[in-house]
Amino acid sequence: MKKTINLIRCRIVIIAAKLTIFLLRLARSGGTTLPGKLAIKLYPGILSELSRKYRIFMITGTNGKTTTSGIIAEVLKENKISYAANKSGANLISGIVTCLISDVRMNMTPRSNTALLEVDEAAFRVSTESIKPAAVIVTNFFRDQLDRYGELYGALKAVRDGIANIPDATLILNADDSLCASLGKNVPNPVIYYGFDEQAISPEQEKDTASNHDAAFCLYCKTKYQYKSRFYGHLGHYICPDCGYSRPEALVRVEKITALSGDFSRVVFNTPSGKFSAQINLPGLYNVYNALAGTAFAETLGFSHEKTVYALSAVESSFGRMESISLEDKTIQVILIKNPVGFSQVINFLLTVENAAVISFLINDRLADGTDVSWLWDVKLEALTDMQDRVSRFFVSGTRAYDMAVRLKYAGIYTNGITIENDKGTMLDAALNTLKPGETLFILPTYTAMLDIRKILKKRFKLKYFWQ
Repeated sequence: MKKTINLIRCRIVIIAAKLTIFLLRLARSGGTTLPGKLAIKLYPGILSELSRKYRIFMITGTNGKTTTSGIIAEVLKENKISYAANKSGANLISGIVTCLISDVRMNMTPRSNTALLEVDEAAFRVSTESIKPAAVIVTNFFRDQLDRYGELYGALKAVRDGIANIPDATLILNADDSLCASLGKNVPNPVIYYGFDEQAISPEQEKDTASNHDAAFCLYCKTKYQYKSRFYGHLGHYICPDCGYSRPEALVRVEKITALSGDFSRVVFNTPSGKFSAQINLPGLYNVYNALAGTAFAETLGFSHEKTVYALSAVESSFGRMESISLEDKTIQVILIKNPVGFSQVINFLLTVENAAVISFLINDRLADGTDVSWLWDVKLEALTDMQDRVSRFFVSGTRAYDMAVRLKYAGIYTNGITIENDKGTMLDAALNTLKPGETLFILPTYTAMLDIRKILKKRFKLKYFWQ
């Protein structure tokens, strides 16, 4: 009797949540989190009830979750596997519940047999109390929003505690990240590591503008790591000279990056089932890591190299993550920035751009951005002086526009080349008016600023809604 009552209750909650999604979408709102919050309030066990109907793959980590999810989605698509996914990046429990409710029918049967779920590091432990995934992909750990996540090792512990709830899940881990790799030590889970070969990057391909302060010291004995090679931040081939903790052997590897441009990358992958070359339809070294994580996933599931190669060549940028908008003879590119290492990698990407450009920084300090913006001083913005002669103007906007302008000044950017404009719409007009044919406007926003500017861009240029 109790089981029947719970079933009826769950169905009523799903109907209510689906109606909420419909009404929010009708009002041009995202409807990606509120319906889930409502459903959890009315039926706390709904995530367990729904998640057991799917084969689930989860992606977590600091940087690259949304892009890696997009790459894996393309891999699933090429292998003709239908899936539900929280494409909008709504990666807290409420967003995950909304995603699954959107996919199930009124009778609670899923339209898809697979769910691809991006999960916030802070929500990972709680999510695995209800979700039992087949595999978990972990991208990396970097210092990110200290006021929200706490110190770096707190985020690592949250994921470690979550993994303890899912001993049967296959772990797909970044071997080059000493923190991420540690998740595979002394666990019952099957573990697959991915990483770069020592000589994967030639010296001229990448100028690292990120320091190694996030995880410079051994996780176990606090001795400073030694590196045979380092790719960016603390990612590389590390070893502790005291206790011997070192990078584990990677099963799926980037053997060589043969091209690293402002539009794409060409890479040679080496896997247990063979070696192959692929073009990644995304720029930047950090997207090579995201593609490598997607390739490790494909290898784990036994997918063909041919379909993986096609998926990597066809993948499109997720909203706000290298998202490009073509305007006849001009281009807008929106690139999310949220922490020192990620921002530094965006600067590395900008340094590869040869044509003239306009750059706009949109810095907010709302809760989802991190209310403490002192992290801007940990980004080596001084590297932008190398391309200052190719940037027509630097614009700054957002709630902390003045902080960003001061940071640019101390980085060596000429103050007569910086324009402060608090209104994002006015800033966009001024930036586009500055842009010449053939040039690109790079918009670098924090998370809530990205949502703000994308609403404006959606309306002006008829883009897809962020949840589509």
